[in-house]
Amino acid sequence: MQRIIQVLTGLARIATGLSFGVIIIAVLVQLAGRSGLMTSVVWSEELTRFALLYLTAFGVGLSYRSGNLVNVDILSEALPGRLPWILRLICAVITCGFGLALISATWFYVSIGARQTAPSLGVRMDWIHASVLVAVILLSLFAAFRVIGMLTGTEDGTPERLQEDH
Repeated sequence: MQRIIQVLTGLARIATGLSFGVIIIAVLVQLAGRSGLMTSVVWSEELTRFALLYLTAFGVGLSYRSGNLVNVDILSEALPGRLPWILRLICAVITCGFGLALISATWFYVSIGARQTAPSLGVRMDWIHASVLVAVILLSLFAAFRVIGMLTGTEDGTPERLQEDH
């Protein structure tokens, strides 16, 4: 199980980095076009928006895992005894459950995009809308991994800090 989590985390990090790289390149193209170094291209802003969607989609699971999403741990960790652990478990179950409940509706949203095309890039919008599906699936997976880890005793449900990963 730890190996699956490591592989999924590594792939999500690579995909997040690639998405960020696409944003950097697209913005540099925009700047070059606006400063007169080259002819301005219309697709650069659209590509930037789409890359930002995928950056968010691949990063949301990593953020959940590392504890960088909004958290109210100041309240939960102040509770006595085993209550913080129980609250972390309940929150992970709810996060996973909501994610799983959204997959069907998200798939419908993605399928609608097959009949649409991005205006300047000419890409079918289901490829762009799929970013939402990626986000929901990754968030659900990382929440499920936390639940499984807590129930098997391999983790206590506290977010893993990125510094501890290395």
